Amino acid sequence: MEQNFKPTIIGFLCNWCCYGGADLCGVSRFQYPPYLRVIRVMCSGRVDLRFLVKALLNGADGVFVGGCHLNDCHYNPEGNYDALVNSRLCKKLLAHTGVNPDRLRLEWVSAGEGIRFAEVMNDFSKKIRHLGPLGSSENMGKEDLTLNLEAAARLVPYIKLVEREKLRLPVRTEAGVHEFLESGELDRVFDGAIAEKLAMSRIIGLLKTAPLSTGAISEKLGLAPSDVSRHMITSSRHGMVRYDTAGQCYTLVRA
Repeated sequence: MEQNFKPTIIGFLCNWCCYGGADLCGVSRFQYPPYLRVIRVMCSGRVDLRFLVKALLNGADGVFVGGCHLNDCHYNPEGNYDALVNSRLCKKLLAHTGVNPDRLRLEWVSAGEGIRFAEVMNDFSKKIRHLGPLGSSENMGKEDLTLNLEAAARLVPYIKLVEREKLRLPVRTEAGVHEFLESGELDRVFDGAIAEKLAMSRIIGLLKTAPLSTGAISEKLGLAPSDVSRHMITSSRHGMVRYDTAGQCYTLVRA
């Protein structure tokens, strides 16, 4: 970690609770590092998955989402349950793109918890400073970061469709949502329906730069050659890529 590193942290704070807690924190002069750039939203559940990915894509080193405590949402009684599932999905998405999921943090902070807001931000700022600038702890250059995060951003509409169809919370209670998240169902759905699409999105993004062989794609993205071949066969059938026998490489036909 660079000693002079001053991270950029984008914070999406719910208007009714966490933003009030941040305001109380300032009025009470509780100290925390000045790295947070605040975006006020009506509800933590309204923070779209694309916003989280785009924040990192646009240069943030960490992203914070703060909302009302569970069962105490002031805008939409079930909004923070959506935020909880959304953050778990985003962490899975980041991990699959090579970005440390600890760069995203979700916390519940009420309007009367100024001291708690300071404690959370001190702890998160320390974590991000330890991780360093985005890409440093991941050993990933800006070009690869952009490629992977853009692939994730392109996949958001599909992920939201999968979430709506296959990740409906059976019971919207604190115990129910934790039981659902610990059941492993989200992991199974992600690994079965989303991870494959994400790999393909990364490959398509890479082929936009230049025609590449299976081996080059495998090495660049860290995917098994057999997986790359499988994706290429499927994409060829759908008319997305074409194999150039002369150059022994794949060319993008349409994204």
